[in-house]
Amino acid sequence: FSTQEMKRVCKEQGIVAARDADYAAMFWYPKVPELEKWQALYRKLAMEKKGEPDAGRKVFSWAREAGFTNITSSSSTWCYATPKTRSWWGGLWAERILDTAIARQALEGKHATQKDLEDISEAWRAWAKHPDGWFTVVHGEIICKS
Repeated sequence: FSTQEMKRVCKEQGIVAARDADYAAMFWYPKVPELEKWQALYRKLAMEKKGEPDAGRKVFSWAREAGFTNITSSSSTWCYATPKTRSWWGGLWAERILDTAIARQALEGKHATQKDLEDISEAWRAWAKHPDGWFTVVHGEIICKS
């Protein structure tokens, strides 16, 4: 996202709020090698598309670069540890890695094979079913006042 554009369109005495995840800061238990491959692949694909997979740690800096001076910075987390939340999160990524633009980009760019993606998908499903499964997503957040 562009904090400079947000600053430009923000009215006087307006507020800009933003939150983004930090993929490098995501972590989980139990350790699953295929999920480490997923994380590395996702980050690579995002950067290839000129995205920033670790935007969460940069939102404060980007707000300052945009010219905001009244910035409140914080963080929050999502945690997936119950059978229901693990099923949702693991299922979401198990499908996403096989049947979205992420999968097409990985295959077309020869960053992964169909088998690699299937292995990652199965690992997501296995992680979701593990009774000790735990996953956290860290977000960086800003509230800027003009």
